[in-house]
Amino acid sequence: MTNRLIYYLLFLLLTACENSPYKLAEIQSDSSLTTEFSILDQNSISLIQRRKQQAVIEAAFSRRTSSERAHQLAEICFNKTNGSVLMPFDLAEIALVETGGHRLSSKAVSSRGALGVWQLMPRRALSHGFSPKDMLDDDKCAEAAVRELYSKLNIVKGDLERAKRYYCGQGPQATAYMKKIRLIRNEMMNELTLQSSNFASVEPATRVR
Repeated sequence: MTNRLIYYLLFLLLTACENSPYKLAEIQSDSSLTTEFSILDQNSISLIQRRKQQAVIEAAFSRRTSSERAHQLAEICFNKTNGSVLMPFDLAEIALVETGGHRLSSKAVSSRGALGVWQLMPRRALSHGFSPKDMLDDDKCAEAAVRELYSKLNIVKGDLERAKRYYCGQGPQATAYMKKIRLIRNEMMNELTLQSSNFASVEPATRVR
């Protein structure tokens, strides 16, 4: 009887140990790892998408300017939007609408005095810490454009479509501007689909090798 009681108590003790915080800690650890991997996967997907967009942007820019300049500007679109809520397409669309018809020239000046590839008015450039002369520098002009978009996003509470509209202004001119934005977006989305299809058709052949 005494031996049975001892065995029973030992059994209860082992059972209690097995179902105690160790198992909870193990679940928490697994859960945190799953979350971490999920975040890493999301970041990887985002990076892949951004790189795909960069390639499409370069192709679109190449149809308006030299291949070398197209490459430089596409790289800027990637770098300036990386780590932000914006995607490279968002910055490229504005450049193409603003100065695509002027070979994406950094020296472009509108009839109203907007400057650079992304066509910032001097007072708007100054509000973001850049001089009008800085707008001749593609990198600084892109940075100012990103800041301008962010300022519009704050006004319209995160509505990116409206932020782009306000980037141009208001009224009929802004409506016409958005029509151009959508046409450019369709052009780049079609290019993205084409590039993805080409990649998909090449990939199996690469695997066979």
